[in-house]
Amino acid sequence: MRKLSLRTTSIAAALLLSFGGSLALVPAAAAAAVEKCPIEKRKSKAVGQSAAKKVQKSFKAYTEGDVDEAIAILLEANAKSSFDKAYIDRMLGNFYAEKAQMDTAIKYLKKAVDANILGGTDHAGTLRLYADLLIQEKKFKESITYYYKWMEFTCKEDAQVYRRIGIGYSEQKNWSKVLEVANKGLSLSDKPDKGLYQMKLTAYFNQKKYPEAVKVLETMVPLFQEDKRLWVQLAQFYLMTEKYTKSLATYDLAYKNGFLESAGNITRLAQLLAQNGSPYRAAKIYEKHMKSGTIKEEEKTLGILAGFYHNAKELKEAASYYGKAADAGNNGKYYLRQGRILSMDGKSKAAVTALKKSLDAGIDNPGEAQFELALAYLNLKQYKSAYSRAKLAAKDKKTARSAKSYISYIKEKARVHNVTL
Repeated sequence: MRKLSLRTTSIAAALLLSFGGSLALVPAAAAAAVEKCPIEKRKSKAVGQSAAKKVQKSFKAYTEGDVDEAIAILLEANAKSSFDKAYIDRMLGNFYAEKAQMDTAIKYLKKAVDANILGGTDHAGTLRLYADLLIQEKKFKESITYYYKWMEFTCKEDAQVYRRIGIGYSEQKNWSKVLEVANKGLSLSDKPDKGLYQMKLTAYFNQKKYPEAVKVLETMVPLFQEDKRLWVQLAQFYLMTEKYTKSLATYDLAYKNGFLESAGNITRLAQLLAQNGSPYRAAKIYEKHMKSGTIKEEEKTLGILAGFYHNAKELKEAASYYGKAADAGNNGKYYLRQGRILSMDGKSKAAVTALKKSLDAGIDNPGEAQFELALAYLNLKQYKSAYSRAKLAAKDKKTARSAKSYISYIKEKARVHNVTL
């Protein structure tokens, strides 16, 4: 025999989701204006004598842990009255749910709720469990119907139930209804309900109502400050709505609180810093997380880091990382950038090496490297080499004009220094 982990009365709580929420009665003034609530009018009554014996025997087997025996006993019961049939169907539905045979559980529970004859508490509980099983089995439209029947029968509104209704509407992509029930649930909750807020956020996002989504997140972040994901979402939505300063501030605060853990989020923070006048801090943050392993060290990321240092006018670091990026992928473009920076930083000899590598690796416009080589050789006073490189650069449409303007200058320098070209 199998030991039970749950009693029948707690089955629904174990199904699908563990939702929080508050239960609110209809306001007293409204209650006074309407008839007595259906659950209160529905009196409890006992099953017939013949059925009662089976029910008692079945329940005894259940409490002893033998659910299969409990079910077998009930299936043998020959209930006569509609009430007895509904009562036994309800028990069978609960027992089959306990065994995770949901299709069969739903079949029996449907018969019990549709009979609409059980006592107030039993009928309410059966409605609720039936709706819970329906939503678990992805019968969303039907579940919504029975959740509303439960509220109508009990004259109660429950934030938990509204959240489940919201799930049903979400699965049907009925976003206006999702917003309606989420707001209703929040109005009933005695404490902030993250799930309902998230439901609103999802609804606005799917309707492309990004400013409204931002407002939801602006409410959520102070309420659930420890949720790292919310900070990132708010920063991302600020980006989507082109509120770049707010996005940066949110990313930065999240970073300082240790909430940015992925390479993508660190990269976005660094990019925003670089775009908003702080390329050096961007470089240092990006470099730190590359060294820690959060950001993988590869051609692309090394190129990004080089770009941050380049923007910050930290030429030594920029040249170094462009060189590493170039080496990682034999990328001529990065060798060219390294060569230009080295040349700019007065390191003409090192620039020549990098620029030659760019030509060996291949670049779209070789004339660019040839022209930079001409300038580097000119700085090294190697006029013959400068002249030959300038002539090669003059053959490239992109650099022809600049190269031609330097050729005569190089010739003059060579003449002055008695160098034969």
